[in-house]
Amino acid sequence: MKKLFALLGLFVILALPAQAASLKIVALVNGEIISSEDFQSQLNSFVMNTKIPLNNQTRGMIMQKVLNQCIDEKLKIQEALKNDITITDEEIDAQIRHLEKKADIPNGQMTKVLREAGVNPQTLRDQIKSDLAWLRLIRKKYAMEGSLTQKEINEALEEAKKDLDTPKYLVSEIFIKKDHAKNLSDLVYNLRNDNRFELYAMQFSDSPSAANGGNLGWVNTGRLPLALEGRLKKMKPGAVSDPVQIGDGYYILKLNQTFNPKTDKPQTPSAKEIRTLLENQKMEALSKKLLQELRQQAVIEIRS
Repeated sequence: MKKLFALLGLFVILALPAQAASLKIVALVNGEIISSEDFQSQLNSFVMNTKIPLNNQTRGMIMQKVLNQCIDEKLKIQEALKNDITITDEEIDAQIRHLEKKADIPNGQMTKVLREAGVNPQTLRDQIKSDLAWLRLIRKKYAMEGSLTQKEINEALEEAKKDLDTPKYLVSEIFIKKDHAKNLSDLVYNLRNDNRFELYAMQFSDSPSAANGGNLGWVNTGRLPLALEGRLKKMKPGAVSDPVQIGDGYYILKLNQTFNPKTDKPQTPSAKEIRTLLENQKMEALSKKLLQELRQQAVIEIRS
């Protein structure tokens, strides 16, 4: 689990008393309620975990993005239940103990830490439940489709060896759809002043690469659209680009490193690394496709 919490509210209700806030329905997902009390707790957990400030530069992006994440959480749990996948309290407790250890929180003190930050402990439990159930569902569906063949692994390994003769860019991306692109200049400002591109990508990017912090890995020259590659050629490692419009959205790139086969020593990936990469790619594609289908089929009502 890459982060303790990944949600905050569409409607910032800090000024509302907790009792009044709990009476507000923010959204309905196939008849299930997302309350303003849920949003408030998720807002507090986001700020506590990411330290990304909720200000004029981030507010608009945070609101819209997290509404979608909250809806997706409901959809994932609903679909898991349809497929007879359940997560027990014991499994959630075990994951919390793991998170306590990872975050250097004394054993059994997570609830206290959350409450002191204004976070309902159920917020974390619900997020863990959603993550575990969805991962189990995707693995189940992936197994039904059949595992990787040795031929696929060998072909990918040979392709990787050939790629060592080609100049490359180690790139990360954030992709923002046009209808979410009202605060792009503010986002770029934050990215250039806060050295956590991966964290921002996980929260705001509309690309499947968001799950990996926007990391595209090594990309051969000639593989990216001309507008993006042209921008990369002018950048130095560590730089963040201005937004580049392509298709239905905008790309913001970070150039992490360059590879020149004439001067840099190549490193051939192992068969195990290739297998892991291919499996992750297939499961990521399966997850994206299924979630997109669930969104299209769902009855979702947003209340302002």
